[in-house]
Amino acid sequence: MRLAILLSGRGSNFEAIHRAFADQIVCVISNRPDARGLACARELGLPAHAIDDRKFPAREAHEEEVLRVLAGAKPDFICLAGYMRLLSPAFVAAYPHRILNIHPSLLPAFPGVDAQAQAVAYGVKVSGCTVHFVDENLDAGPIVVQRVVEVRDDDSSETLAARILEQEHIAYVEALLKLSTQTWRIEGRRVIFE
Repeated sequence: MRLAILLSGRGSNFEAIHRAFADQIVCVISNRPDARGLACARELGLPAHAIDDRKFPAREAHEEEVLRVLAGAKPDFICLAGYMRLLSPAFVAAYPHRILNIHPSLLPAFPGVDAQAQAVAYGVKVSGCTVHFVDENLDAGPIVVQRVVEVRDDDSSETLAARILEQEHIAYVEALLKLSTQTWRIEGRRVIFE
């Protein structure tokens, strides 16, 4: 299994993936040259690419450069690990059912930004994280793995986020293990493992 990682920030999910699949990461790409995750990838000796979205006149031009790097790396799966850019339908179509994302809620609940704050504000008793395939809609692709986290009465969005992040690290590795070692298919919005 060949993995490409796209990240924008600290890269803690990237680090969790690296601990489990160090020899299978073929490239790391960040849209932020100063991302801590990109620096970590370089320290680990991985092919690390800064493709600063602010230096491109349009989203399509930025995505073309990312796709060019990915074409050279030939990944089986692309893992979004805190990649803070929405991918265009054309980008997603280039890698159908091969782009994974992790979201800090039990989708379809609380898509988009500030999912943990949404969960606390809504008063739910459980939240968690979801690893899903990326499609053309925001946080809406077929679900691969979910992990549940209790929402405590005294939780803030920050305390809940910290506990969810711990589970994200486990869930991403679990999802990649299942996809790489089991037979699976997608039926509608469902990922079915056999």
